[in-house]
This record gives sequence, structure tokens and C-alpha cells, in this order.
Amino acid sequence: MTSFNSSSIPIAMTIAGSDSGGGAGIQADLRTFSFHCVHGTSVLTCITAQNTLGVTRVDAMSPEAVTAQFETVMVDMRVGAIKTGMLLNQEIVKTVAKKFVAFGLGNVVVDPVMVSRTGAQLLDDAAVKTMKDLLIPLAAIATPNRYEAQILAEMEIHTLADMQTAAQQIYKLGARSVLIKGGAMSGALKAVDVWFDGDRFEVLQTEAIDTQHTHGTGCTLSAAIAANLALGKPHFQAVQEAKNYVTEALKYGLAIGRGQGPVGHFYPLL
Repeated sequence: MTSFNSSSIPIAMTIAGSDSGGGAGIQADLRTFSFHCVHGTSVLTCITAQNTLGVTRVDAMSPEAVTAQFETVMVDMRVGAIKTGMLLNQEIVKTVAKKFVAFGLGNVVVDPVMVSRTGAQLLDDAAVKTMKDLLIPLAAIATPNRYEAQILAEMEIHTLADMQTAAQQIYKLGARSVLIKGGAMSGALKAVDVWFDGDRFEVLQTEAIDTQHTHGTGCTLSAAIAANLALGKPHFQAVQEAKNYVTEALKYGLAIGRGQGPVGHFYPLL
């Protein structure tokens, strides 16, 4: 039997919530890492009772439990990139930001899960402010959706020019680059994302996939970016390839359950 030296295997970490239905959160992230041949590690921030119809219960992990999970992995493995997802509350946001600083981490993808694609706020105002003040400045890449970008940039977003202005404003918060996702935009902007790294704008557009099975799309995108960073790819290339991956996965969304199914993370096998 062949064994592999751990130093040769790319490793990524997801810090997010557990989705019992398997469509988003930790479960989606680990599937995405595996698709990219990256070993996935995890830090659970909360446990949800969830299916394709919605969430019925959320239980938070303690900051101490989050710290223990994070430190135990980091002292043993060479984690090449990290993504954050649902952090749930102000104390967990503070804890994660503190650990990023303590370990001097650079390849951090912050998916600022504050507002759903439908516009429902998922974090309270105190947690949102803490994320804006402490976590966004630590991001190599921040990936807000339209509504999250509106909060972070303190402006309304309706046009491509608005998306570009918002990207500039979020960049000023300290993120080294910003990807504003257009999944919640309408019309011709539906599948359009905007990238800004302080020097240049890029508009990323793929075909808009007509499907209701989009659960976990944002988690999957940020996890794919982190996987590509762990593989050593430059930031913009990591984003481009992640967007292409999500587009293909959307074409093979899983019609499971009675509601909104997840994207098809292993679409070549379907």
C-alpha cells in the first residue's frame, strides 16, 4: 500500500456550520475540497437541523469549542487555505478573527454569511459590525453577495457600476481583494460577479443556470476558491476556476427532498 507524505498533500480548512441535510455549510465545503483533491479539515461553529425545506433549529458551539477545534488542527497540519462561512454570533466572529491574527494566516477566504440570497438577515447587528471591523480586514478574498455587500459598503446595489463601487468600498475595509457575487442581482446581471484587488476590476460572467436547486452555492464557491488557493493558484485564477466549477455544479443540481436541493458537487460522476 502506498502512503503519502503529508507535506505533499494540499490541506484546506472550513470554519462554518453543519447542515444536517448535507446541502451547504461544512458538508458542502468538504465535498468541494474533495472534488479538488484537497484534504479538508473543519471547525464547526454551529449545528443546524435543516433539510431542503428550511432550518428548524440552530445550536451554537461555544467559543472555547471553536478555539479547541481550530488550534488542534493548526498545531498538527500545514493548512494552506481557510474559508469562513456561518459564524453565527459576535463571540465566534471575535474568536475566529483572534486566531487568524495569532497564527499569522494569509490565505483566508471570508464568505461573510450575514444575509441570505433572498435578503433575510442571518446575523444580528453586533455580529455584523464585528465581522466588518475585525474579520473582513484579514481576508485575502472577501466574497459577499449583493445584500452583504450593501451592508459592508453602506450603499444600495442595483447596477454593474454599483457593484464596482461597492467592491472598492469593501476593499478599503482591509480585504486584499473582493468578489461581489451577482446571484441575487436581476436581469442581465444575474450571473455576473465583480472582482477588485485594488489595481483592477474584472467582470466574471458565465451562463445563468435556470434551476431551483441552488442550495449551498455561496458555500461551494468560497470553498472552491480556498481549495484552489491551497493548490497554490494565484488569487484571481482561484476565483475564475471556482466560478466555473460552481456553474457546472449548478447544471447538475440534485432534485432531492421536497424543496431546494443542493448543487451537484461531483457532477462528473452524475
